[in-house]
Amino acid sequence: MGFDEDWAGLRSGTTAQDPVGTRLNQLDGGGGGGGGGASGGAPNLATAPAKKKAAANTIENELEPDTAKAAKWADAATTAAVGGFEGWATAAGLKTVETTWDNQVKNLLARLASEKTALRGAALSFGQQEIDTRARIAGVRPTSRIEQY
Repeated sequence: MGFDEDWAGLRSGTTAQDPVGTRLNQLDGGGGGGGGGASGGAPNLATAPAKKKAAANTIENELEPDTAKAAKWADAATTAAVGGFEGWATAAGLKTVETTWDNQVKNLLARLASEKTALRGAALSFGQQEIDTRARIAGVRPTSRIEQY
C-alpha cells in the first residue's frame, strides 16, 4: 500500500469520528479560568492615585538623587584607580568598566524617569476618568412630564 492509499484511509476514518473539541474538567486551582475576580465575584478594577503619586515622589526625591550620587562616587573612585594603574593594562580595563557603568547608570536613570512619568500619568488618567464618569452619571436624569412646563 502506498502513501496515497494510507492517507485516504486515514482521512476517511477521521470523518466518521465525532468532531474534535476541547473540554475542561475543572478550573485551575490557582484562581484561573477567567470567570470572575480574585474573590470569585465580578471582575473589578481598583486603583489608588494617591499611592501612585507617592511612588512617583519616592522615585523623584529618593531613588533618582541617590542613584546619581552613587554613580558620581563610583566614578570618582574609578578615576582614582585608573590614575593609580596608569601605564598598565588594568587602567584600560578600568576605563572600559567606567564607560559601561556610566551607560548603565544613564539607562537606570532614564528608566526611573519613565516609571515616574508613567505613575503620574496613570494617576492622572484614572482620576480624570473618574471625574468624567461622575459627570456623565450626573448628567443622566430621568425624563419627566413636569419638565415640559
